Amino acid sequence: MTDLWFTEMHTADARFSIKITEHLHSEKSIYQQIDLYDSETFGRFLAIDNFMMLTEKDEFIYHDMITHPAMAVNPDIKRVLIIGGGDGGSAREILRYPTIEHVDLVEIDERVVRLCQEYLPQTACKLDADSRLHLYFEDGLLFVKNMASQSYDLILVDSTDPIGPGEGLFTYDFYQNCKRILSDNGILINQHESPYYKNDAYEMRRSHAKLKCTFPIAKVYQFHMPTYPSGHWLFGFASKKYDPIEDLKADRWKSFGLYTRYYNTELHQGAFMLPTYVKEGLEHV
Repeated sequence: MTDLWFTEMHTADARFSIKITEHLHSEKSIYQQIDLYDSETFGRFLAIDNFMMLTEKDEFIYHDMITHPAMAVNPDIKRVLIIGGGDGGSAREILRYPTIEHVDLVEIDERVVRLCQEYLPQTACKLDADSRLHLYFEDGLLFVKNMASQSYDLILVDSTDPIGPGEGLFTYDFYQNCKRILSDNGILINQHESPYYKNDAYEMRRSHAKLKCTFPIAKVYQFHMPTYPSGHWLFGFASKKYDPIEDLKADRWKSFGLYTRYYNTELHQGAFMLPTYVKEGLEHV
C-alpha cells in the first residue's frame, strides 16, 4: 500500500509533512479548498488551501495564547468579537469564563464551521451549544465596518494568512474600525504571522506597522506552534489603555481557577520578551 502524506510547502525549498491514516473529507467551498485528515501522531487536522490550520494534538497552544493573555490583563472583559475562528477553538476558550456575557463569531465560510462540528468536536464543542455565542457567516471586514462604536471589550482576529478570504483582515481600514468598535478598555489580539521565513516576516512587519499606527499601545508576543511554519509564531496585542506587562492582573486571572495546558501568568510575561532578531525586525516598521 502506498503511504499517504499531507505536505505543506513552507517555502519554495522547505516543506512539512504528516503521514495520514485517512483522508476524512475534501470539498471546495465557494471560498476555499477544505480538507480534513486523520493521523497517528497529530490526530485529526484541518487544512485550508493546503495550509495547516490546526491539529488535535497542538491546537491548545494556539487557542490558549489567543484568548487568555487578554483576559489576564483585563479580567472584566464581557463582550467579545471573534473574526474567523470557524474551528471553534477560540470560542471554546473564551466561553470558559463565566463572566463573559456575549460573544459574536464572524466566519466568512459556513462550511468550515459545519465541517469542524462534524469532524473536530474537540474545538467546535461550543458552536451552537452556548447561548452566549452568536454565529455570523459573513465578511469580517464588512461586519466591523457596520458595527456600532464601543460594542466590544475584546476582539480576537483568528484569521488565516493574508491571502484569499483572510486578506482584508490585515488592512489599515480593518484595524481602524476595530479600534472604533472597541470600548475604552478594549483589547485587540491578532494572528501576527511568523518572524522566521522571509515572506512570513514581511507580513509580520506589515501587520505590526498598521497596529502601531492605529493603537497607542501595540506589542507582540510569541508562542511555539509545532505544526506552523518554523514553529515560531506571534500574536499582536493592541489596546487603547492597557499595557500587557504593566497591567497584568495575575492574581485575578488565577482566581478564575481555569486549567490551561500552555498558558500561565509567568509565561505571559516571558512571551513578550522577544528574541533579538524579532525585535530588530519590528523596531523600524
